[in-house]
Amino acid sequence: MSGLDIIKDVAKQTLSIRTIAGNLDDSLWDRSQRLVRNVEYICKLPEVESIGSQIDRLCLHTATYFSDTGLAQFLQSGKSVDSLAASSANAEEILDLCSKVVEEKLASHLDSSKIKKILRFLSESTNQFTKVPEAMILSDARNLDDMGAVGIFNELRRYVIHGKCVSDALKIWKRKTDYRYWQARLKKSFRFESVRTLAEQRLSSAEFFMNQLKVENSAHDLGEMVTGKTDFAVPNSR
Repeated sequence: MSGLDIIKDVAKQTLSIRTIAGNLDDSLWDRSQRLVRNVEYICKLPEVESIGSQIDRLCLHTATYFSDTGLAQFLQSGKSVDSLAASSANAEEILDLCSKVVEEKLASHLDSSKIKKILRFLSESTNQFTKVPEAMILSDARNLDDMGAVGIFNELRRYVIHGKCVSDALKIWKRKTDYRYWQARLKKSFRFESVRTLAEQRLSSAEFFMNQLKVENSAHDLGEMVTGKTDFAVPNSR
């Protein structure tokens, strides 16, 4: 088994958590593999290849596999995802947990200099102004995962877990749209212009889906079929 295979195996064990019902939840492990695929392709972009010789691929891939291990620890302790989203203090706590997991789980597999690098990449990836190439790549890989169909899937999954319905999801989406949340993410969250462009395309797909969800939730298409009008008043279900 290669060094990276061992790291992947350790990451999988750490990211696979038990639900309240006792079932195994592999969603974070699945996400880590998706993030690594993002990282691999971002490394091949022309604007990134120019610095390719400087990139420590092993440490970057390891940081990517372990980037959600702090969240796994956080959730395993029974704390709420809602509180995570609501408080920046939790983000710091999760990064601290992640660092501790890396130091504990990888000490027997990697030398201290590599672990120090991995911790630096993880920490710097949360810094909007970082100039560390590996941290910039990891940051873009993670932010891209929040856009498009995958982002919507994960949002809806969290809503279902917390007992929210379709109407709740639409209200939250509208609130984010009204406050230009996604536009701010596009502007501030990406370091590489080509990744930002792809994120815009993915966001358009997400918007199409949410618009369709709104149509079906209000039965607007059915009302249009019945009345032959597109500007009819949708009846209140209450």
